[in-house]
Amino acid sequence: MFCRIVAGTEPARVERRWLQAIAIRPRRPVVDGHLLVIPTAHVPDVGADPEVAAVAMAAAADLAAEHADCNVLTSRGRYATQTVYHLHIHVVPRAAGDGLPLPWTPQQTNADGGQA
Repeated sequence: MFCRIVAGTEPARVERRWLQAIAIRPRRPVVDGHLLVIPTAHVPDVGADPEVAAVAMAAAADLAAEHADCNVLTSRGRYATQTVYHLHIHVVPRAAGDGLPLPWTPQQTNADGGQA
């Protein structure tokens, strides 16, 4: 799917372009402002080609610099929750009380729904 988006044959909302990467709005963003950075070269994951991964990470860092708080995440392999085998990096803006836990971080919610 991401190769088709890069080629322009699959619809996507492209938010930013760099020479070797694009940022798109995901179909199901987890918070407002969530973007995916996709390299224009196909590589299956972050470990497959360090040069392509570095280009994609630089683009993600460019987006991350626009937020006071954000997560910059990618996965490699099925057991690390990778489901699309084309490198993509999530840039997820964060805010107090957004209710979005990381999978390995236990978060407690108090009675009013806020973070403990």
